[in-house]
Amino acid sequence: MEILPRKPDSGGKQKTQFRITTKKLSYKLSRRVTDHYRFCSVYKREVSPGAYILKNVTCEAKPGHISAIAGPSGAGKTTLLEILGGVVPTNRISGRVLVNEQPMNAEYFRRVSGYVTQDEALFPLLSVEETLMYSARLRMHGDLERARYRVGELLKELGLEQVANVRIGSESCRSISGGEKRRVSIGVDLVHDPAVLLLDEPTSGLDSASAFHVTLLLKSMAAKQGKTVLLTIHQPGFRILELFDQILLLSNGTLLHRGSLQLLEQRLGFLGYTIPRHVNVMEFAMEVTEALVMNIDQESEMDESELEEQYEYLPTNLIPDNLSENKLFYANPPLNEVLILSQRFSNNIFRTKELFLARIIQAILAGFVLGTIFMNVTNDKKRVKFQTHIGFFAYSLTFLLSSTTEGLPIYLQERRILMRETSRGAYRVSSYVISNTLVFLPFLLMVAILYTIPVYWLVGLRRQIDGFLYFTMVVWMVILMSNSFVACFSALVQNFITGTSLVAGVMGSFFLFSGYFITKEDIPKYWIFMHYLSLFKYPFECFMINEYGGEQGRSRCLASVEDQCLLYGDQFLTQKGLKESQKWGNLSVMFGFIIGYRFLCFLILWYRSRRARS
Repeated sequence: MEILPRKPDSGGKQKTQFRITTKKLSYKLSRRVTDHYRFCSVYKREVSPGAYILKNVTCEAKPGHISAIAGPSGAGKTTLLEILGGVVPTNRISGRVLVNEQPMNAEYFRRVSGYVTQDEALFPLLSVEETLMYSARLRMHGDLERARYRVGELLKELGLEQVANVRIGSESCRSISGGEKRRVSIGVDLVHDPAVLLLDEPTSGLDSASAFHVTLLLKSMAAKQGKTVLLTIHQPGFRILELFDQILLLSNGTLLHRGSLQLLEQRLGFLGYTIPRHVNVMEFAMEVTEALVMNIDQESEMDESELEEQYEYLPTNLIPDNLSENKLFYANPPLNEVLILSQRFSNNIFRTKELFLARIIQAILAGFVLGTIFMNVTNDKKRVKFQTHIGFFAYSLTFLLSSTTEGLPIYLQERRILMRETSRGAYRVSSYVISNTLVFLPFLLMVAILYTIPVYWLVGLRRQIDGFLYFTMVVWMVILMSNSFVACFSALVQNFITGTSLVAGVMGSFFLFSGYFITKEDIPKYWIFMHYLSLFKYPFECFMINEYGGEQGRSRCLASVEDQCLLYGDQFLTQKGLKESQKWGNLSVMFGFIIGYRFLCFLILWYRSRRARS
């Protein structure tokens, strides 16, 4: 990649630095939140409602320093990091969280800081450079040249120049190493050059050399760029410990130590402990946490009644309005967001060879196979076994509506990244939904054409070009309806198994109430709403009107005895309660389903994103 020459800073303005302070910070889970965590299996330990996760924590993170939050599993490390990063709303905690001596504005702080989660939420089919480039275009103000310069600078800073054009990869298809992937995750939240960087166990799952390299990189950023760096860590090695300017040792939500590694070693010596050889100070301190708890200054301890009183009366959701920086804006207007997200989503779709090639081959093969099966439905030129055609219409709709569920895992993967990016203010949820819809339009049109061309002529449907074009349009609308339906349910369900079961069940219900198995008049009144909500009803009627309606339908004999016609095409439609005018009205209803399911998808994602922020 070409590295652009360094650009001078605009106006020479010095970047704002942030000092984060907590004063007597306590946090407990409400019954509703506890039940949610148990349901989602986030907590590996039992947490009773009202239990304190953090208790009377006072600490400080300074610019230019790297602070490590350490402690055994369940100590409250990640919870403290989330509170300091503005992920947990301040109105749910007691005590104070201050940024530069002012109460934290969580919404603003999330946008100016970088938060790297423990699990990497990255697109496996994008290269390292593309991943950073899309993040830069979404998070940074300015033109494309400025984004390229920043990405080039970041690749060099993170030591990723050698793998810039290598794809991220996944568990099933390995590409870059674990250490490189972790540095890419850090880079995604560094592209907008945040003054504060928070990382949840950045060395977890890495070998000692990779873990040391990542920590050394963070140390260099803190020292040279004046960033405030906070991270959680479980069992760091000795070389990594020496890089930390400050260690916050937690146990059961209580802060046992705040200060340097040397100070912790002195405290242990003062308590009469001798650190064994080949055991670092942090590991030994975790083994003797009870002694450290007893040694905590009595003035910093609070009983439960004091905690409840502070929980009730201390306001912590104050939002400072005296800083112009607190005006919240997205980096791009909605149109630019749609263009960037559309390009990224297109790359993911067309690089998913299993999905792309499978859908194309499936459409072509299905068209030819169904065409050859149903091609001999005529006995002579005057009589047509129209029941066979109707069976073909029904099966064709079943195939088309059930063949788009393979998009479910892609939507679920995107949703994880969507929640993370929108919570940091990268783009709007509406831009994501619109771009997702626009990308699928040409792709699904191609699938519809590849299916329609062989099947329409082989089956021997109405041989006029207008009939073929209308049939193709209906097939396209059917596939779009199904895709929108799956997108809506992917925003609603928790995982792939639940989504597949739910989609299959609802689709089966739609087919049952479509009017093919049981007529509308025979459906019980309390179930009639399912007939009008069915995704099968409207395209099924469109197929029959297209085939047996119009001028040709009036002269087309569907059933005859001894050369006397008993049923013409228009009479058949009348028996089914169908009119020629419904030909375009049903298409409008199908278009309404597409828009409706996409809008429901937007509402669900918007609600999830808002809950993630609040």
